[in-house]
Amino acid sequence: MDQLLGRYSFVCYAALRIVAGLMFTLHGTQKLFGFPGDRAPVALNSLLGAAGLIELVTGLLITVGLFTGYAAFLASGEMAVAYFYAHAPHGFWPLLNQGELAVLYCFLFLYIAARGAVAYGLDTSLRRTSPRAAGAAA
Repeated sequence: MDQLLGRYSFVCYAALRIVAGLMFTLHGTQKLFGFPGDRAPVALNSLLGAAGLIELVTGLLITVGLFTGYAAFLASGEMAVAYFYAHAPHGFWPLLNQGELAVLYCFLFLYIAARGAVAYGLDTSLRRTSPRAAGAAA
């Protein structure tokens, strides 16, 4: 499989980063604006409002690949706090306490924080590094 997909690993990683960032952004828009869905917006000066703001901003930054490492590290930390604050009190196992998404986002964003934008991101474009060279360096 490495011979088939290995040469496109930087594209696959960019797709993962972009999709994860977009999904995280949607969590923020749902909290702050009630969209998508019919959920009522939360107050910005609440804990959920702060979480929504972090999700919106870091999700957008991760999606476009700007300050990717910092944004992903902050998003990872938010998901760790969310897990231990909202899910862990209901039991240890993430599958049973509905915390699996928080755990998955936490470790996905930690990986993205370690790797950076690599390809198809503003960080890479501003450094004027080719996606292949950036992928090889990571």
